[in-house]
Amino acid sequence: MSKPLDQMSSSELFELAQRRKQEEKIRQREAHKEQIEALRAKRRELTARYKKELAAVDAEIKVLTGGGRAPRGRGKVNVSQKVLDLIAAKGKASTADIKQGLEAEGITIGNLSQTLAYLKRMGRVTSAGRAHYKVA
Repeated sequence: MSKPLDQMSSSELFELAQRRKQEEKIRQREAHKEQIEALRAKRRELTARYKKELAAVDAEIKVLTGGGRAPRGRGKVNVSQKVLDLIAAKGKASTADIKQGLEAEGITIGNLSQTLAYLKRMGRVTSAGRAHYKVA
């Protein structure tokens, strides 16, 4: 500002006011950007803490419910082998006989036909008639 305010014309005063108004808008925008960045940082911290606490609760639930899935190879029932054992014990077994045998051992199987098809493809059982199987 080269002139004092009392020596400026009305148009110069108007331009000065407009410039100051623009500068104020820019300062407000910068202040808002800083506030937004601070809030985003706070949100990231809250999300991280939430995930950590949620993981701790999930771990407690897992402990109380027995730990989730059984380790591979231990306690896991090999349904294909059980089906083969049932067929071998009877010599020739129908799908109904196989289902009854599995249920007697406490094994529920909803995809017996797929298991039998797999065993046929592998050459471990053969079809001895409609819905009857024997060990190959």
